[in-house]
Order: sequence, then structure tokens, then C-alpha cells
Amino acid sequence: MRQQYDLWIGGEWRQAKRYEPLTSPYSGETLTQIAQASPAEAELAIETAHEAFAAYGLMPAFRRSQILYRVADIIDRRREELAALAALEAAKPLKAARAEIARTIETYRFAAEAAKSITGEQVAMDAAEGGQGRMGFTLRTPIGVVTAITPFNFPFNLVAHKVGPALAAGNAIVLKPAEQTPLSALALADMFSEAGLPSGVLNIVTGAGAELGEILTAHPLVKKVSFTGSHTVGEIIQRQAGLRRTTLELGSNAALIVDKGTDIEPIIDRCVAGAFGYNGQVCISLQRILVHASLYSRFTELFAAAASRLVVGSPLEENTDITSLISAKAANRIADWVDEAVAAGASIVTGGRRSTEQGNSIYEPTVLRDVPRFAKVWTEEVFGPVAVLASFENLDEAIREVNASRYGLMAGVYTPDLNSAFKAARQLEAGGVVINDIPTFRVDQMPYGGVKDSGKGTEGVAYAVQEMTQLKLIAFNLG
Repeated sequence: MRQQYDLWIGGEWRQAKRYEPLTSPYSGETLTQIAQASPAEAELAIETAHEAFAAYGLMPAFRRSQILYRVADIIDRRREELAALAALEAAKPLKAARAEIARTIETYRFAAEAAKSITGEQVAMDAAEGGQGRMGFTLRTPIGVVTAITPFNFPFNLVAHKVGPALAAGNAIVLKPAEQTPLSALALADMFSEAGLPSGVLNIVTGAGAELGEILTAHPLVKKVSFTGSHTVGEIIQRQAGLRRTTLELGSNAALIVDKGTDIEPIIDRCVAGAFGYNGQVCISLQRILVHASLYSRFTELFAAAASRLVVGSPLEENTDITSLISAKAANRIADWVDEAVAAGASIVTGGRRSTEQGNSIYEPTVLRDVPRFAKVWTEEVFGPVAVLASFENLDEAIREVNASRYGLMAGVYTPDLNSAFKAARQLEAGGVVINDIPTFRVDQMPYGGVKDSGKGTEGVAYAVQEMTQLKLIAFNLG
């Protein structure tokens, strides 16, 4: 690891005027010094991307595809090194970091395939009176400069979900990673350079979102903003972006319905993984679990027992399941929310404490029941290792409970009844409904986007490419 990381602009490292230390969330040790871009430096990156787009937007699809395939191969070759990097800067347990790297490789390969599959369609001009003697078809063209603002929790793969489609479509991009996880993004600079990406097409600026946000979302040369993060920041970005295209993935409060007749023992470990994977710091982490009354007591017992067996420790240890949250601030907020729920009548089935393993940034896997519906752990996105259990008498009641949330990214339903499965699939208000699995399920080629306060737009590589291209009509008068 270098002692200092600069900005990546125009295919070269550029020193910034200011640097800040990057510390490990787990140990508190200083890892390196990170450039803090100014608005002027971010503007330079945008202008550089705009200049590079003029040529890159004309690059043949097969060449764009080759570059993305090469990047995937480079990541594959360096997967252990990159997994360790995510474990250091994001406190992501090593086994979770390895899984993320594997998905990242696949995401760039999907992007490589998508680059060769960007097509238009024929338009039946003569279907309208006055359209005879004319031929029409559509093209999809790159839109220009895309800015991407990414979160800390999947520092490689969520970056790939923005960078991969942008480059596949022929756009140039300016990437601003989360303040806590710049190293994962900066690692892409040398990898894309090695893969043959022309200089200036990918630019990486690190620094504070509050300082750089407006220039990245409102600059005249920016044509599209792709953001993953909080609802509060997403609303600010939308206001700043105006009429520009935006994709906003703004979080969730993912719920699972376990319907009557479900064989619960085989699904417990899966539910625990969905609730507590990467400390619950996942946009579609399983937070609310609604279990039919006939199964509720047994499910609660098995789920809490499995949660209590999770291993708490260093992210660099092979068997660690739970480790430090991204910050002490996050741990404090989660503790406050749990305390609020308990004070209002909720019961702690297991957990509910900061671990003594590593100060107050580790919060034990926590299972709550009897939670009032006004408590934040029920209404808001916890983004931590907390799961809330509740019982229901019939499926209609459970669907109403799930839909009462202001969020709607993913939902899950376990049921042995086909009619119940289709009913839930139709009626649940979410961008995706997973039948007989947890809402945390995601593969990287599927469409992914929420409704209500979970945001707007769709990710999933091919779908993101559509949103990063402009549909253009070509019409011929044949005489």
C-alpha cells in the first residue's frame, strides 16, 4: 500500500492540495493518506472526461468489450489482494470480501457482453397515415459524461455496477467513492490503464461528498448521475441534478414473509445470512421478518440461536462473521435505536450489546420481538446487525405490514402455496419480489431498483446500459 494516494485524472496521478488520513474501522490504525479533491479539481475531472468522450464514444463495441473483459481478468488474477484491501478499509469479513470480488469479476464480464448487445429496432412508420414511403429505426447512443457516487458497503461491486455499464455504453465517467473506501476504487485506475482504456475516460476523485456533490451533479457537462446511498442525500442530488438523468438507489427496509406451512428449519441459516451478512450493512439486508403465528415461536427460537452462534472478530480472520461497523457513529446510532425500541416495549431475544471485542464499533447480532410499529428499527433502515420479528395471522395482514413501509426495494416470501406466492408477488410494493428465498438475494445481471423512497431507475448491467444511452430515431423519406 502506498503512503499517499493522489487523484486519477486524465490517465495519470495528480497531486491534490489537501490530504486526509484513512483509518481502519476495525483497528483504528492509519492506513494511508488520501487526496481530498476540491470542486475545481472535480471540475477538471469532468472536463477531462468530456474531452475523452469525443473519441471513446466512437470506439467500436468489440473494443469496449475487450477492455472490460481484460479488467475482469486482471481482477481475477489479483482477487486475494483486492479482498484483503476491502477487509482493511471497509472492515468487511474476509469471506464476504472474497464473495464480493467474485461478483465484481462477473459484473465486469456482464458489462463486456452488454457492450456488444446495444441495439435499436425498426419502427413501423407506415402504421400511421402519412407514414407510407418512409423507413424508421432507432439507435442507442452514449450520452456523454456520467458521474458515479458510490457507498462503502460494496466498494468493488457497486462501483462495477456504475463503471461497467457506463464504459460498455461508450460513455466517459467520473467516479467519487465513499470517503471510507477510496482504495478499492483507486485500484481500478492502474487496472483499467493496463487493460487499455484510453486516458481520461475513467477519472477518480476522492474527497468529501458534501464538498464535491454539487459540482458532480450540476456541472453542465454532466449528462447522467448514478448514486447509491441515503434517501436524504438522494433528494439533494435530485434537486441539484435538475433535468439530468439520475439513477438513485436509496436504501431499503427489506422484509420477509414466512407463510404457514413453510418448513422453517432448512431456511434458518439462509435468513441469518440475509440479516447479518456484512454486519447488516447491505441495502437489502433482511430487517423485518413476519412469521405466521403457527410458526412464530419455533422460528424465533431457531433464528436467535443461529444468530448467537455467529463469530465476532477481526475482518482478516477466516472464520469471522461479525466485525466492526463502518464507524463508531454507526454503532452509536444502532444502539440508540435498539434502546428506543426496548424502552417502548420491545424484547431483546439475543444480542443488544456492543461487543467488548473491539471497542464500541462492533454491535452484536441482535434479534428483537414485540417491536412497536413506530420504533425506528421497524420504520427506518437500520443498516446494521439487527433483525425484527413479528407474527401474523393471515397473508393479507402480512402484505399490509410490508407495504406500510416508505421503502420498497426488495421483498421475500417463503410459502408452499402457489396461489399465495402469486398473490404476494402481485401485491407487494417493491422493485423485486423473491419467492422462497430472502430479499437479500441478488445476482448482478438482474434488474435492481426500488419504488417509493427506495429510489428511482434500474441497475443490473444491461438495464443500466439502457439508462446510460440515448434512444435516437432515424427516419428516411424514401420518396
